[in-house]
Amino acid sequence: MNTKTIIGLEIHVELATNTKMFCSCKNEFGAVPNTNVCPVCLGHPGALPVMNEKAVELALRAGLAFNCDIAKDQKMDRKKYFYPDLTKGYQITQFDRPYARNGYVELPSDKKVGLIEIHMEEDTGKSNHDEEGRTLMDYNRAGVPLIEIVTKPDINSPEEAREFVETLASTLRFLEISDCIMAQGSMRCDVNINMIDLDTDRRTNISEIKNINSIKAIEQALAFEEKRHNNLLENDELGIKETRRWDDEKLETIHMRHKEEGNDYRFSVDGDIPKISISDEFIDNIDNSLPELPADKEKRYINEFDMSKYDASLLANDRQLANLFEETNKLVNEPKITANWILSELSRRLNETEQRPDTMNLSVKNFARLINLAKEDKVNNNVAKKLLREIYETDENPEKLAEERNLLQISDSGFLEEVVNEVLSENPESIEDIKNGKDRAFGFLVGQAMKKTKGKGNPAEINKFLKEKLGE
Repeated sequence: MNTKTIIGLEIHVELATNTKMFCSCKNEFGAVPNTNVCPVCLGHPGALPVMNEKAVELALRAGLAFNCDIAKDQKMDRKKYFYPDLTKGYQITQFDRPYARNGYVELPSDKKVGLIEIHMEEDTGKSNHDEEGRTLMDYNRAGVPLIEIVTKPDINSPEEAREFVETLASTLRFLEISDCIMAQGSMRCDVNINMIDLDTDRRTNISEIKNINSIKAIEQALAFEEKRHNNLLENDELGIKETRRWDDEKLETIHMRHKEEGNDYRFSVDGDIPKISISDEFIDNIDNSLPELPADKEKRYINEFDMSKYDASLLANDRQLANLFEETNKLVNEPKITANWILSELSRRLNETEQRPDTMNLSVKNFARLINLAKEDKVNNNVAKKLLREIYETDENPEKLAEERNLLQISDSGFLEEVVNEVLSENPESIEDIKNGKDRAFGFLVGQAMKKTKGKGNPAEINKFLKEKLGE
């Protein structure tokens, strides 16, 4: 049977604002339950919402980054349903006039996944289930600003869905729109899947799997559903249009309910929120402030700096590392060497101290000085690594430290040639061993020369002189 999998995603992303969408309560993860609440986000009678301009700005930033058409005239609607996490009895959202339409996300595999729309809305409260089987409601999350990104059914495999979500999350983090931490609920995903028999044009009914909270689970849930829908077609069945949930322990999806239709929500315009008009100037200012996006940056690093795809990807997809790389490389002017120091030694220090480039003590200036010391063979790599461990904490000038501690490498050709002559005259047996093909003897001679210089001789120069005098 010749089949094709059809997948569309609906991704909810909490925006990285300080306050909620329609009130001044903190937008904060992990606070004591029901402490970041007020009459507006709890839906008390007479409390009026006020739109968060920063939320609108971040939402527009996402729409522009994903190549969408932006609507300048917008409205907010009420999506009515009754559930304990929704204190007002409705959710404020955008129903039929989303702020962004017709965009796309380009994947590393070069495939473009189309976007139907991105719309703004508010988050709901959170249900917490205790060991006694009770459900406790925390409304700190109620009213947190969200965008919902709805893709076209352009995704054709669980692996492609994973690639899309990873690319989307990476871009949103890079643009500081959201931290996209799925474990904390700041990004959640609903997936829609069905399958078509290309020989007969028969299609299974769409299944939606709600609120998946990890990228791994997205891929696993879709793989399970892909197999289930294939079995339906093989058994000459189409299934039902339904909502399912993913069970992380059983590694399977489970039926929840028949899928709701749009008219079940009785959408209406929110009369408490005036129509939103966005000027061309406001949109242009956001558009002009967008940085180079990770995919473009990665390509530039590969083409301009001859960097490996792996290294380019690590740097390009982390905004702070990318900024650190570019600022440091202006002073070092050796992109591969700079990238290697950042991705190896400095990243090790950052991970050990659980810091980010913008919170570490080490300045770009002193970090570049250290790289230049090693690059110019003024200190050897081991000394440079030890110096990094110290200046990472103190931000001292590494050149000054190396000089004060007599750590600067000796590169004086005349002096090193004299040292090599002494070593050769003192070790005739090693010369014979080399002539007889015992390569380890060469390393012994290098070691003796380094010993005479108290570890400060330039190894490359010592190697060069030894090879010249022994004959390659």
